[in-house]
Amino acid sequence: MTIDSPPRTSLAAAVGDFAAGLRPGDVPDEVLERARYLVLDAVGLAFASTVYDFPTKARDALGRLGAGEHPVLGMPDRLAPRDAATLNGVLVHGMDFDDTHIPAVTHVSAAALPAAISAATTAGATTRDLLLAYVLGVEVSARVGLGGAGGFHDVGFHPTAVAGAFGAAVTAAKLWGLDAAGITAAQGIVGSMSAGLLEFLEDGSWTKRLHPGWAASSGMTAAAFAEQDWRGPAAVYEGRFGLYATHLQRRDSDPSAVADGLGERWELMRTAVKPYPICHFIHAFADATLALRAEHGVRAEEVRSIRCAIHPVPGKVVCEPPANKWAPRDEYDAKFSLPYVVATVLRRGRFGLAELDDDALADPATLELTRKVEVVEDHEGAFPRAYSGHVELELHDGRRLTRREQVNRGHDERPLSNADIEAKFDGTIGTAADPATAERVRAAVLGLGDDTPAIDFAEACRG
Repeated sequence: MTIDSPPRTSLAAAVGDFAAGLRPGDVPDEVLERARYLVLDAVGLAFASTVYDFPTKARDALGRLGAGEHPVLGMPDRLAPRDAATLNGVLVHGMDFDDTHIPAVTHVSAAALPAAISAATTAGATTRDLLLAYVLGVEVSARVGLGGAGGFHDVGFHPTAVAGAFGAAVTAAKLWGLDAAGITAAQGIVGSMSAGLLEFLEDGSWTKRLHPGWAASSGMTAAAFAEQDWRGPAAVYEGRFGLYATHLQRRDSDPSAVADGLGERWELMRTAVKPYPICHFIHAFADATLALRAEHGVRAEEVRSIRCAIHPVPGKVVCEPPANKWAPRDEYDAKFSLPYVVATVLRRGRFGLAELDDDALADPATLELTRKVEVVEDHEGAFPRAYSGHVELELHDGRRLTRREQVNRGHDERPLSNADIEAKFDGTIGTAADPATAERVRAAVLGLGDDTPAIDFAEACRG
């Protein structure tokens, strides 16, 4: 029997070398500027989440585990740093309105930012350090998601939870001054904490909201152990029992994506900001339906049937189980319902937070239209490179109207501008904060990257 020697340089080690050596001057100015606007989007969403009841439940659960003094985004509460990171992840991701790296199918800011805030404040770091570590976390999270080649969803894992843990571990390790070996170990350790199931899709439960916060907390935990020379497997990505072998089994994957192009290609620039508070897989369908409605003046009562074509992997998320998608029981079901979103957009001509309230969900005319939606497999879509949508309306007068959105709006080929992001921020933070608070937060976020203590930034972003 021949025993193969382990690789001299693992993928985690390549990431560790890069992360340890990265300095603010190594990151292009356009990347740092876009990073500020991604943070602005995330913080605005954290504030907007506070009007719902799920953050209160999360805060009370975490408070049960102990007290602390670390500030929380959008709320007046204080928690231990790791628990604050967990709650901040819940707040950023809780409405499913946060950014997504499209090819990685991963919400990259929702774990990287909470880890960066808590790790930076505990380290006494500056906002320059915080911003750099956040960028680093986004880069790692995106690449880990890319390595799954769109396959995590197919086997029931939430890539935001899986990939986000690795990004958060590198973020925290960088801020705490670990060397390349320490950052490598942090990745190896967090591999045993990297998980998140999609079973919430079956019953509308709330676990998805917790995933990025738990990833942030896990990343900080792993970095703390690595700081004490706790050993983690070097081949955590590519090994025989590494991430891709265990999580994806025999499905296609590309572990080399984890370290590919670090410092040369900035995945942060491919991160999409959402124009709608719904699953990103449905955005192209919403835009296609709006375009048909506007171009042809279609009224809901004129429609005999609706046919939507989607790739089967995202189709599992937004079309199954059918009972929940054709008759959503609550706003979380509705966010992940292709039939409900298309019917609502056709009926109301828009899709915002108001289209997720109880009155909208119970509207008989919308539900009748939802039942007219048929979903078929899309053989021409761009998934996972982009999230395509094809909508065909058959009208009572015999006309058939079709529209394909091959690349979803917000994708790096059709990005929202920084001005668009700022307008979105105005709308989201405006639901929960007065104008003075909104301006204080805006100034703090867009000023990231100087010698201001990170704790001052965290305090400015409290509720």
